[in-house]
Amino acid sequence: MKNVLQLAYLVPLFPLLGFLINGLGRKSLSKGAIGVIGSGMILASFAVSVYLFLQVKGGAADHVVTYFNFIHVGQLSIPFAFQIDQLSSIFLLVITGVGFLIHVYSTSYMHEEPAEHFGRYFAYLNLFVFSMLLLVMGANYVIMFIGWEGVGLCSYLLIGFWFKKTEYNKAANKAFIMNRIGDLAFLLAIFWIIGKVGGVGYSEVISFTEAGKFSPADLTGITILLFIGATGKSAQIPLYTWLPDAMAGPTPVSALIHAATMVTAGIYMIARSNIMYTLSPLTLNIITGIGLATALLAATIAMKQNDIKKVLAYSTVSQLGYMFLALGTGSYVAAVFHVMTHAFFKALLFLGSGSVIHAMGGEQDIRKMGGLSKYMKITNLTFLIGCIAIAGIPGFSGFFSKDEILAGAFARSPIIYGVGLFTALLTAFYMFRLYATTFRGSFRGTHDQEHHLHESPAAITIPLVILAVLSVVGGYIGIPEFMVHGAHRLADFLHPIFASSQEIFEQHGHTHPDHQTEWILTGLSSALIIVVVVFAWKKFSAKPDIAEAQGFGKVLENKWYVDELYDKVIVQPIYKFAGFLSNVVERLVIDGLVNGVGRLVNYSGRQLRLLQSGQVGSYVLLMVIGMLLVFVIQFFLRK
Repeated sequence: MKNVLQLAYLVPLFPLLGFLINGLGRKSLSKGAIGVIGSGMILASFAVSVYLFLQVKGGAADHVVTYFNFIHVGQLSIPFAFQIDQLSSIFLLVITGVGFLIHVYSTSYMHEEPAEHFGRYFAYLNLFVFSMLLLVMGANYVIMFIGWEGVGLCSYLLIGFWFKKTEYNKAANKAFIMNRIGDLAFLLAIFWIIGKVGGVGYSEVISFTEAGKFSPADLTGITILLFIGATGKSAQIPLYTWLPDAMAGPTPVSALIHAATMVTAGIYMIARSNIMYTLSPLTLNIITGIGLATALLAATIAMKQNDIKKVLAYSTVSQLGYMFLALGTGSYVAAVFHVMTHAFFKALLFLGSGSVIHAMGGEQDIRKMGGLSKYMKITNLTFLIGCIAIAGIPGFSGFFSKDEILAGAFARSPIIYGVGLFTALLTAFYMFRLYATTFRGSFRGTHDQEHHLHESPAAITIPLVILAVLSVVGGYIGIPEFMVHGAHRLADFLHPIFASSQEIFEQHGHTHPDHQTEWILTGLSSALIIVVVVFAWKKFSAKPDIAEAQGFGKVLENKWYVDELYDKVIVQPIYKFAGFLSNVVERLVIDGLVNGVGRLVNYSGRQLRLLQSGQVGSYVLLMVIGMLLVFVIQFFLRK
């Protein structure tokens, strides 16, 4: 088995090769060759990931594969090693599987780009997947951090891909800078772990934690710092505002960032470090509060957005809040489950929105759409399936993972459950507002747009169909215990990862609700969601929400003015302070000191130069004066 897992290096190697080939050969390769190389490398990674998953499922025992010694300083030794276990193998399948579909989709969506930029795009896309694979495969926090920084860099490159537009560059800068805040906290946590444990391997840290060698203060400090890192990558309050602006990038990039890769990095990190969080109740409470607040805030904002991609962006922030709610309530399996189902239906929704934008000639305002179901039957049906799945209607993937999160929330507190359920109802409302406004009713765009309306080509629709199927059936690997005994195969598969945490929770009396309670909760949430869906469908099909927002709706449309608040409280004071440093400290103090020294030397030189007149009489006079001074000092002043 060990020799089999040694092949793990092939998973990130293929995307790295794709990056190098397309990046270096972008000026000489054809667009067809670039698309085949870029997509083919991810397909090869997916094939190896499936193979590794089957080996892990079959009981491969040696999960850590060490390749070489990466850092060795004194007693500190950090190997370059991959950990292929139940958690990482699930993420590998999601990243490479959904990533491959997005690459295929991109070959058509980006076909109008010149060959050189087409190659640059696929090189960045391959590098993004490589970085994400490194993040989830690393056997220690340092390798994870390398991948962590890699996806941050790639997000900057991809969000600002169309760099000739200033606002796109600003969005890329915003994403990069806000992520740096979280990354600094992550780095401090790594240093803290090294200082206490003497290493950064997951197995070392877990053993150290289970042995009770961390003090409560250490655990709280490390877990909060790691969580701050997660709030940056996974867009939680207060570091969430970069994610909606990331819509500046091409739509397939939005799907890749928002669905399967970058934003799930924080979830993965906390799930991987679960035992430390389980032993730090304060941090879990903070995560619960931040996750719940983020889910609710983003859901309210999404209700009044009119840009099709902005609605989906705030939906992503809200769903990530749900995942953190699951982590905070100790439902680690539910969080990973929702990462997986969310990857399916959110990638589907983003790629579906791209199909709509493609047909509309670049238009993204849903108020100028309507009636598209007549022209785009495949996109319409697949987008509808994505909306049903994210709303949590029974039978679809989102229902199973969201219901499990809500059940875990109820076990912690009925109030938390109530807020979570209300957020789920808002999700159903704004998603069917989006669907009905876009696909139902009559067309509200220009005559020229209507004339060019058509279904997207096969390279776009085939990934939509595959993701739609996954959005339907993806939840059946996690059928809850109260419905069918022993049918939650995902929980069984992930049990070794979270076993210690579950034992601790059970010892402290944190158990799941009984079956009868779960049936009641499921019935209640499902009934309310269906009522909201029917209401939104009828309301916005008959009378689309195209009027200018008024009153509180204006507040939601302007995203609670959070960006403006950040600008006033943080950005402008920093600019003013920078201006003070530049104009006062730099020019008057630092430059004044440096230039003053220069002027003093210059003046002194000019005065001393007068002594070098070239006149022999002056030199004789000076010599005589000097001799007289020596005699005076020698005979009268010397004691």
